[in-house]
Amino acid sequence: MPGQGAAGPDGAALFAENCSACHAENRLGGTGPALIPETLGRMMGPSLEKVIAEGRPATQMAGFRDRLSPEEIAALAAYISTSLAETPRWTVEDARASREMNADYHPAGAPVFPGDPMNITLVVEAGDHHISVLDGDTFEVLDRFATPFAVHGGPKFSPDGRYVFVMSRDGWVQKYDIWSLQVVGQIRAGLNSRNIAMSADGKWLAVANYLPQTLTILSTEDLSVVKVIDVVARDGTPSRVSAVYQAPERQSFVLALKDAPEIWEVTTDPEGGPFHDGFVHSYEASMEESLGAEKGLFARRRIDIDEPLDDFFFSPDYRDLIGTNREGTKGEVINLDVGRKIAELPLPGMPHLGSGISWMRDGHRVMATPHLKDGVISVIDMSDWHLVQTIKMDGPGFFLRSHEASPYVWADVFFGPHKDEMQIIDKQSLQIVRRLVPEPGKLFAHAEFTRDGRYVFTSLMEDDGAVIIYDAKTFEEVKRLPMRKPIGKYNVWNKITFDDGTSH
Repeated sequence: MPGQGAAGPDGAALFAENCSACHAENRLGGTGPALIPETLGRMMGPSLEKVIAEGRPATQMAGFRDRLSPEEIAALAAYISTSLAETPRWTVEDARASREMNADYHPAGAPVFPGDPMNITLVVEAGDHHISVLDGDTFEVLDRFATPFAVHGGPKFSPDGRYVFVMSRDGWVQKYDIWSLQVVGQIRAGLNSRNIAMSADGKWLAVANYLPQTLTILSTEDLSVVKVIDVVARDGTPSRVSAVYQAPERQSFVLALKDAPEIWEVTTDPEGGPFHDGFVHSYEASMEESLGAEKGLFARRRIDIDEPLDDFFFSPDYRDLIGTNREGTKGEVINLDVGRKIAELPLPGMPHLGSGISWMRDGHRVMATPHLKDGVISVIDMSDWHLVQTIKMDGPGFFLRSHEASPYVWADVFFGPHKDEMQIIDKQSLQIVRRLVPEPGKLFAHAEFTRDGRYVFTSLMEDDGAVIIYDAKTFEEVKRLPMRKPIGKYNVWNKITFDDGTSH
């Protein structure tokens, strides 16, 4: 019969044609994550086929149902689920060998531009993988430099605001000197990485890795590898690191583990610890009778939780951590001092806690988070963790921004037919007071304030897009700067002072 004995769809060929541009030919990740069993976790079988067919919310992963047949999707899923011929490794020696310092870099004794170095805003342009250095007073672009492919996770500034570090999805970390307007160097800290965090003293940069399953700590001085910590749960299960955060009040890094019901805290205090993994016979100061104790610089503390938590938000004093479960159906509050859950929050619809913000309202500190599936913003009272109000939006959003000098929250509507809209919310009444639509039909998202809160930078996220600057009080457009798909914008002062209106 016709077709009898014919081979089925070729998964490798389908991957090369449809997936390699984002996930790399070797499947180790590019703009998209690595697609190998070590990083896919539980997303196998029918669920993996569903992701290929339908895409993933809140990501650039589009569905292929209209382009591939069910048989081709099944073949592609089977290919992705197959281990590589050789397990990918990225050793300390590999990282050190990748380190490249700019021989032409010369540190300036003072800023080489006349403006306020604390009012610099960096604009990540995803269209051609560059960052523009924007003067927040004159709105002039002072420099535009190439970055590693697909910057991810938000740049991190040194405490004095002079240096900025950016990371790409494929593990490259780049250092840039804002005063000198020059790239200092770069190193590849992992094969598939999530984000970076700066220590409170500015000496160390932590890199969260999916592949290998490690936390890499770099010296901010010269990007050298200081320590690589294998991330292994108490029961011996290796885990990817979903994210790493700086907890400045605690002199530590806090890690979200993707594959283990634990939170890790890694101290940046040379006198930190001891932290005990096992049994302790005595806690007396002179006693050393315990199992698995770590102390000193980069000592690790485990906090056991009920299930893996992702996407953290912190109270301003960093005593309380709010995380969401893998399904994005609820939030949990973990007190880091005592190391246990103290509250559970009603946050269905995949809350995006990483872009949450907080402010004072009626004498109480509240936090607000958008949701990636539901068109709402949840406002939570942080004194007793009750839901204050659910603000109905015109669609699911991704980013929130405000400023201590502003009475408003700027919230985008990232998904759906209202993606061209920015909604302005009064912090006290929690009512939407204005909708901005600069270009109908075009994605309009992510606000960032200048140092003094007078102006707001927003992104028209198109390849021929722009940064649109608004007066923060009148909501009138002030200026447009053409950009190649501008996404995130990061003001030096707001970030290093941990302003209430910015995510941390």
